[in-house]
Amino acid sequence: MEAASVPGVDLDAQSLIGLRHLTGRAPASTPRRLAARPGGIVTRRRGRGSEIDDVRMWIDGDDIRHIDRNATARTGQLHTRTFRDERERAVLLVADFRPAMLFGTRRAFRSVAAAEALAMVGWRAAAEGGRIGLLAVTAGEPAFARPKGGERAMNVVVGVMARAHADALADSDRPDPPLADSLETAVGALPRGGHLILATGLDEPGARFDEVVKAARRRVSISVLLVADAFERDAPRGAYAFMSREGRGGWLSGAKRDAATDPRRDRLTALGVPTLDIDAAAGPEKIAPLLERLDAAR
Repeated sequence: MEAASVPGVDLDAQSLIGLRHLTGRAPASTPRRLAARPGGIVTRRRGRGSEIDDVRMWIDGDDIRHIDRNATARTGQLHTRTFRDERERAVLLVADFRPAMLFGTRRAFRSVAAAEALAMVGWRAAAEGGRIGLLAVTAGEPAFARPKGGERAMNVVVGVMARAHADALADSDRPDPPLADSLETAVGALPRGGHLILATGLDEPGARFDEVVKAARRRVSISVLLVADAFERDAPRGAYAFMSREGRGGWLSGAKRDAATDPRRDRLTALGVPTLDIDAAAGPEKIAPLLERLDAAR
């Protein structure tokens, strides 16, 4: 008989699909879509695209092909048009489902909180015309969904994410592989200029982590959702017994941590990586407004 799903421990694809409605509560940064290029967006960077950004006075060195005849005729002075650069936005969600993330003392495992946050980021990016993909990192082989556009692509992403999490739970007694190796794989799956969003507790980053991040930032944009459990943030000193669903027991050591000086966050900040703290005990309704800050970091 199949075991019943446990909220906060097991990951349900339908629940992740249901998070889509939370991405519309707050105003999103909605770039104008290009009718001629489905899936494209207009960036804030000026360039030689086809979307007009501004009309201004002519200055020496401007391209004569961009002279605005109407403004020139109306004012009697040469005016030129500037344009916005057009790009397709590729976003790769990287979910850390390694054994250390399969832990939680309040509402949900850190891995579940990571998946929820990534799903909300993905639904929002898909609504803005981006291409969304997934790399789910586990103790075994990672699960991958190539970046594609549209809501159908996000349905694939959440399905792959839920299956990868179930596989991770079944394989939770293995050691954590270094995060750096999977991060390097994720960067290679993105086109230059793409955006990588990693949800992790930054356990066992690996000896090459800093090196990989520095190299990655030269070709893609990286943001990190730093997931932490309440026990990590505010645990009284002592030793606490635990037992897993499979009957495996152990002990946890508690020691209060100063949230203002989290060494994991400090490490990412030193690498120039925008970081957003995700409390695993907080529900998606509380996390959704915080995720708007990712827009400002891009």
